[in-house]
Order: sequence, then C-alpha cells, then structure tokens
Amino acid sequence: MTALDATALPALGPDVAVPTYDRTAVRAGIVHFGVGAFHRAHQAMYLDRLMEAGTALDWGICGVGVLPGDRRMREALKAQDHLYTLVIKHPDGTFEPRVIGSIVDYLFAPDDPEAVIEKLADESTRIVSLTVTEGGYNFNAVTGEFDATNPDVVHDLQPGVAPRTTFGLITEGLVRRRERGIPPFTVQSCDNIQGNGDAAHRSFSAFAGLRDPELGEWVRENVAFPNCMVDRITPVTTDDDRAEIARRFGIEDRWPVVCEPFTQWVLEDRFPLGRPPLEDVGVQLVDDVEPYELMKLRLLNASHQALCYFGHLAGYRLVHEVCQDPLFADFLLAYMDREATPTLEPVPGVDLDEYKPNLIARFSNGHVRDTVARLCAESSDRIPKWLLPVVRHNLEHGGEITRSAAVVASWARYAEGVDESGEPIEVVDRLADRLTAAARRQREDKLAFLADREVFGDLIDDERFTTAYVEHLDSLHEVGARATLEKLAQRT
Repeated sequence: MTALDATALPALGPDVAVPTYDRTAVRAGIVHFGVGAFHRAHQAMYLDRLMEAGTALDWGICGVGVLPGDRRMREALKAQDHLYTLVIKHPDGTFEPRVIGSIVDYLFAPDDPEAVIEKLADESTRIVSLTVTEGGYNFNAVTGEFDATNPDVVHDLQPGVAPRTTFGLITEGLVRRRERGIPPFTVQSCDNIQGNGDAAHRSFSAFAGLRDPELGEWVRENVAFPNCMVDRITPVTTDDDRAEIARRFGIEDRWPVVCEPFTQWVLEDRFPLGRPPLEDVGVQLVDDVEPYELMKLRLLNASHQALCYFGHLAGYRLVHEVCQDPLFADFLLAYMDREATPTLEPVPGVDLDEYKPNLIARFSNGHVRDTVARLCAESSDRIPKWLLPVVRHNLEHGGEITRSAAVVASWARYAEGVDESGEPIEVVDRLADRLTAAARRQREDKLAFLADREVFGDLIDDERFTTAYVEHLDSLHEVGARATLEKLAQRT
C-alpha cells in the first residue's frame, strides 16, 4: 500500500495516471473557496489537464476553507502535498484513476484569516472562484435581497474584526488591492444558481455597500463576475470508495474523489486579468451562458429533486436504483418533456431530445453510487432555484404544473421526518426545524408547508397550484409514493 504524497508518485502502478509536469514550478493564480468533491472533480481537473499539456503553470489553485468542517480537508490535502486521486467510474465498470496536481496550497481561514486576505491581495491572484453551495450567497430565495441580518455578516461588518465569511474575506482582499493600486481579481462563481455570476455580483456588492456605500459602488463597477454552467455528477466520498481505491490501485488516499465520465463547463469569457486557456481542454467559452444554465438547472438539477423524495419514500437509497426503475424514469422524462422543456429557449449546439434521455442514463450509472440522501439535502436552497422557476413560468403561460406540484408535495411529505415504514428521516436543511414542524401539521392543515413565503413566495395564493399540490399530498398520505406515481403515469 502506498500513502499518497509527492514522493509516492513514481511508485504508483502503470494503471494510475500521475502528473508528469513539474509541480514545483506551478504558481497559484487562482484562489478557490469551497474545495469539495465537485471542485476537485471539475475545475481542478481542467487545470490539471492544461498543466499536463505543458501550459497554465501560473494558474495553480490555492484552496480556502471557511467553515469549521473544512479543517478536515486542509489536513487531508496537506498530508498528501495537496494531491488526491480522481476516479472516473464508467457505466461498464471501468475505473479510470488519475492523481490531480493542480491544487498547490490550502489555507484554513478560521486559523489565519490574515493569511487568506494577503493571498487575495497578492498581485499573483487573478481569479477567485467559488463553490460555496446554493445557500452560500446569503440572499432571500423569493425577494433576491441580501440578508444583512445574518449574524456572521453582522460580525464581519464591524470595524477591525477578523472576517468569518467569504464575503468579509474577499471584500477585504479587494480593499487592500485597491489601496495598493493592484487591479481587482475576477470573482467566478461555479455554483448551481441561475446567473451565478450575477448572483455573486449582487451579494458581494451588497456586502461591500453595507461596509461602505462608496466601496459597494466600486465593487459593482470594477469587479468582473462572469456567469458559468458546470456539470458533473460527483457523489460524496465514502469509506468504501477509499477502500476500493486502495484495493484496486494500492493507493492510500485520505480523501479521493469519484465521479461520472460526463463533464461540461460553459463559461462567459470575461476575465480582465486573464485566464487559463480553458478552451484547449473542452471548456465552452460563450457570450451568453443563460440557455445552458437554464437547461441544466431545470432538467438535470430539478430532475434530481423530482427523483429524490419520491425515491426515498419508496425505499430507495441510491440514485441509480431509482432511475433503473421504469416507473421513476418515465416520471422524470415526462416532467422534463412536458413541464421543464417548454420553459427553455433553444440551446446552441445541444439536441434536447438527446440530452434528456442521456440524463436518465447518467443517473442510472450504478458504479457512481450517488446517494438519494445527498440530493435530498438543503432542499430549501435548491427547490426555489431549480424547480419553482419552472412552476412560475408554467403558471404564467398556462403550461402544465402537475408533476412539479407532485415534486413539491413529495418534499413536504419527506420533510415530515418519517418514511412510509415509520422509520425516521434525517432532514438535512438549514431550515430543518421550521420545515419539519410545518410538515407535521399538514395532515390537519394541508397548506401548512406551502405557507412558508420565504421559501415559496406567493405560490400558496395560486389556486391551480394548490389544488394540484393538495391532491398529490393526499395521495402520498393515503397510498404512498409508488402508487402516487402510478396514478400520475396513467394520465395523458
């Protein structure tokens, strides 16, 4: 067994691809907040490809952790010279491993926020990228307003304090660059939010404006926030993954990453201080990301929500098991065809009639072993951004909302915290207590869950939606998830 670090690379077997470029020559030009599995399967992978081709050695990544739980990542990467194994799991059972070398440093902000700020302020930093989850932008899902009452935001707005938040750290980095005459870096969101760059622009400008109105205006006018769409199914790493990588390849890796073969990155080409030549490794550089991001959010991401609550209630725990069930696959395809697709404009270079069944095939890859629980987590951040725009568009334009209403009802039933066998469900959500309390009242008050206007806005006032929603919720209570989908399948 070989413990992964820089000295171990020559000892790894021929089946494991390793960096052949000189990692000591790599310099960090990107600071990335939120070094999780997705970033390491996606952005870091693309940079590694460029470096392997002999370019972009000045575009290495310095990771930053802000949350207490990020300490584990810092420790794992530090012990391995910031190397990790990325394993692509193909549907035919082939495993394709590569050790990724594009991350060259990692800073843990709670231990040393000053080191993070100075890294941001350094002239070598030209891009600051983000995968901080859909909830990491601190804006109300209904109103779009920045939440100035967030306790960590309130803390970071006090003069002279050490910042706790991504907003506080990045803004202070921009302030120091401005004071030193260094142009601002580009802030590149890679999260699953419609107009993710625009959302980051609003949030960071709002935070800076709360600190100093003139500073907020400067951020709005001078900092670039390009939009992008990112796509690769990347489940949470498990101990079984670690054990399998050790058994197959003889690598002892503290935190490997597994993912599907498919990967896509569509990026608005707006980087005033330059960028890596990402187009050389398959990234699509475009003027308008919106058609691609709406396609992904409303088809892939919303379909994940469509399958996860029904799937969990029906007894499934792995995503591929749900999608290999024809009842569920047909439900997903009907949602995509009849409710999501009518809300989309044509997507340049993409045949949606091929894209949709390919999504179900991707979800059905049994070797990825993505969990239903991962998709069920943080629903109050996901449903309003991915599914409810489909609902609102179709309500406005007279389109179908039957299956979308069923998905919302399945979330409400799931949020009760007890499955159809009476077993407890762990509801993982920042609003879990509030949501579960409302869901447990809904057998008497059928609209109790939908009454949360912070999550659902005015949907409770739309009779067409509430009628469909209550019908599905009643069915879930009376006959269960599977029978509810069977009744839906009988509709034309």
